Amino acid sequence: MGRNGAGKSTLLSTLVGLLAPASGTVRVGGAVPHRMAPRELIRHVGLVPQEPRDLLYADTVAAECAAADGDADAAPGTCRDLVAELLPGIADDTHPRDLSEGQRLALALAIVLAARPPLLLLDEPTRGLDYAAKARLVTILRGLAAEGHAIVLATHDVELAAELAHRVVILAEGEVVADGPTADVVVASPSFAPQVTKVLAPQPWLTVTQVRRALRATAAEGRGETP
Repeated sequence: MGRNGAGKSTLLSTLVGLLAPASGTVRVGGAVPHRMAPRELIRHVGLVPQEPRDLLYADTVAAECAAADGDADAAPGTCRDLVAELLPGIADDTHPRDLSEGQRLALALAIVLAARPPLLLLDEPTRGLDYAAKARLVTILRGLAAEGHAIVLATHDVELAAELAHRVVILAEGEVVADGPTADVVVASPSFAPQVTKVLAPQPWLTVTQVRRALRATAAEGRGETP
């Protein structure tokens, strides 16, 4: 997290090999990203950029998926199966340009996941999404994390960070200014605290779900039940 120009997108670009570090070293799973061939790199790390359309070049969803399978040396149909899971009901002949922002994001995510990279990077993934699409993205990312993917998000969306992140790093002018468990970092910063925290401080809750859980536990204890 961090303000515009803090270095979030630059960091992700370095992790995915688009930029070489000006100093120091960057390794992903022991590999040096900017020195790897793209076809090898996509098996280590994948990036869904701020504009998912940047990954979309073909005239149909089917063609995009076929190209993704070829680039990843994946079995034919791998990407299409992912699209069916993430984006049900989309026809093969649909033009990516005719998809909504949330649908393009899901298609781009399926393209990246065709190579099954253990590290997944997303740059401002909720940009342009409505509430329903955002809720679906949260479910998808939780599922990927449960499958063992490491996920790094660059985001201004404090509610998304509160909902998903285990750890938050705040950048300013390319430097780390805060790093720790989500609750510790966002509660300490009024700029990055979610609305629930701002309203209910000094309580430690970050999301409506946490508040609901706490209220149910309190009610159960009042009735002498196990929460």
